[in-house]
Amino acid sequence: MADAITATVSDRICKHMNDDHADAVLIYAQKFGNTTEATGATMKAIDTTGMDLDATVNGQSTLVRISFERPLVDAKDAHHVLVEMLKQVKS
Repeated sequence: MADAITATVSDRICKHMNDDHADAVLIYAQKFGNTTEATGATMKAIDTTGMDLDATVNGQSTLVRISFERPLVDAKDAHHVLVEMLKQVKS
């Protein structure tokens, strides 16, 4: 079984997304966070119901909460949902 989404796991996922997938985090902010004018974004936290992003909009830091369509089960499920969200945008 994969790791439950604890604060430590959230930090690990956020670090990975910000370090390796910054372009995807910006897409989440723009497309799912309704901040189409965002020029940058970082993932601050993820939990079973959604993720918190810090988006740069018109030069200002803006907190963006994106809710998931369903609660996440674990970290592996988070990976699948995040990938699926990108596929929705690119299709």
